[in-house]
Amino acid sequence: MSRRLLAIIAAAALAGAGAGLANDTTASTGAGGLVLEKTSAIIMASEDLYVSATRIRIRYVFRNITAAPVTTIVAFPMPDRSMSDENDGGVAFPSAFRTTVEGKPVKAMLERKAIANGKNQRALLDLLGIPIAPQSIDAATKAMDRLNPANKARVVAAGLAGNEEWDDDGMGTKGHLVPLWTVQDRYYWTQTFPAGRDLKVEHAYVPGAGGSVTTAFAVKALRDTEDGRWAKARYCPDAAFFAAIDKRIGAPNRDPGLPDWRIDYVLTTGANWALPIGDFRLVVDKGRPGNLVSFCATGVRKISPTQFEVRHRNWRPTRDLHVIIVEPR
Repeated sequence: MSRRLLAIIAAAALAGAGAGLANDTTASTGAGGLVLEKTSAIIMASEDLYVSATRIRIRYVFRNITAAPVTTIVAFPMPDRSMSDENDGGVAFPSAFRTTVEGKPVKAMLERKAIANGKNQRALLDLLGIPIAPQSIDAATKAMDRLNPANKARVVAAGLAGNEEWDDDGMGTKGHLVPLWTVQDRYYWTQTFPAGRDLKVEHAYVPGAGGSVTTAFAVKALRDTEDGRWAKARYCPDAAFFAAIDKRIGAPNRDPGLPDWRIDYVLTTGANWALPIGDFRLVVDKGRPGNLVSFCATGVRKISPTQFEVRHRNWRPTRDLHVIIVEPR
């Protein structure tokens, strides 16, 4: 989720409408599907995508349309992980990435970069013993606080760190260093696509679903503000969605008990292939029959009490997928 929706939720708290505080909000980050090095020899014959708050699963059929085998790099770029965003609050990142080819697990390699000032600065962090992608932001902060003054100056000059002036690092300097770099991860492997044949690839992971204790859409006063219009354009809620929320709000200034989950999926990489996606199917699962769900798509069809389907033929995606699920308590 972008800082803009975080701002909406923070404004909801200030509005006194029972909405969750910004500290109770976790931002979401969007991952997507597999990407091949640029080639006109491989097409995506079909993509079957399942999206929920707890699991994303994609089944592909790739087709080599040439008369010779094609060997190329297959990559799964993870969403950027901004250390500066994690200083401001919680950020949820996709995890448990796995891929199978024709039913057999693929052993992927990991390429990890630390980007600051437009450059990969991983070598400096490694040299100074600073963890690049720690589970807790404190691990990076403490490692930098242990640096001598000269090395502190190096990481600041490289754009890797900034100073928080209200803390004391114990070394006679007012403040301590906080990380500012962006982690860029890419899993990749080499794959051969047989001549004139289909290859089945399945890919699954746990999405980086962000959430808040009360959805910002529960605050009527914010819906027609600039930020509210931005959020509506992102998730395309209709009149029925708002009516269902309003029915659950009840008395003014009471916590309506409407937490939400937000899932992002990068669809537009599917437009990189030699031809449009031959057969595309999307299923969005809202989890429980009583939950509310909204996302931008055409031709949405309800196929079960919790699942909604979208199908396209010969399709090139032009926008990414953003799903919001509201879960009444």
